[in-house]
Amino acid sequence: MSSNTSLPLAASKDIRIRFSEVDSIGFVWHGSYALYFEDARETFGAMYGLAYLDIFGNGYYAPLVDLSFSFKKPLTYGKQAVVTATFRNSAAAKIIFDYEIREADGGELVATGSSVQVFLDLNYRLVWNLPPFFAEWKQKHNLP
Repeated sequence: MSSNTSLPLAASKDIRIRFSEVDSIGFVWHGSYALYFEDARETFGAMYGLAYLDIFGNGYYAPLVDLSFSFKKPLTYGKQAVVTATFRNSAAAKIIFDYEIREADGGELVATGSSVQVFLDLNYRLVWNLPPFFAEWKQKHNLP
């Protein structure tokens, strides 16, 4: 799949808020947002060929080293939302995503966030240069 550089690479996932994801006042517990972002990253990986097993199959791990959220409005039990992960291009050997969570009904913004993943080789050493497979992936999607 090739992409035009004027269009961001993004993937969205529909979610329904489960009872196990809310706190005692009925709001989504803050830790659940990390899971929603993870779901969107997995959807992105499957869509664009950058899944965790693709990374591992090329001889690397990609652990999260930074994760941030900004809450705009609470989500509550039973609501539906859409989580979108958008790839943020960088010259560094990192995978960076920006996130938005919007209510499915009306599209109101609920939360934003970002994450940074770095590359480790299979001996758990930090990789400072773009792994060859990731450079090829970026080239395939017209990302400088």
